[in-house]
Amino acid sequence: MMRGVLLSVVLAAVPVSGMAQTAAERLNDFPTAARADYVFACMAANGQSREMLERCACSIDEVASILTYDAYLEAETVLSMRRVGGERMSFFKSSAMAEEIVARLRRAQAEAEIVCF
Repeated sequence: MMRGVLLSVVLAAVPVSGMAQTAAERLNDFPTAARADYVFACMAANGQSREMLERCACSIDEVASILTYDAYLEAETVLSMRRVGGERMSFFKSSAMAEEIVARLRRAQAEAEIVCF
C-alpha cells in the first residue's frame, strides 16, 4: 500500500517538475553576460548612476520577457553587421527580413523604455 502511494506521488510530481523547468528556462533564457552587456551599454548611454543601473536592468528584463534570446541575438547580429562596410553587408542594411528582425527588437526596447524609464 505504502509503495503504491509513494509511486503515485512520484508520478504526479514528474510532469510538474518538467513544466517548472521549462518555465524557468523560458523566463531566464538570456545568459547573464548578455544581460550585463545590455546594462553596461544602457548605462554608458544614459548615465553611470545607481538609478540608471536599476532602470537599465529593468529594461533588459522587459526585453527578455518580450523576445527570446535567439530573436535578440539575431537582431544584435543584424545591427552589428550593418556597421561593417562592404557590398556583402548590404543584405543586412536593405532586406525586409533584416528590417523585421531589427524592428522586433526596437519594439521590445520601446516597450521597456515605457515601463522602466
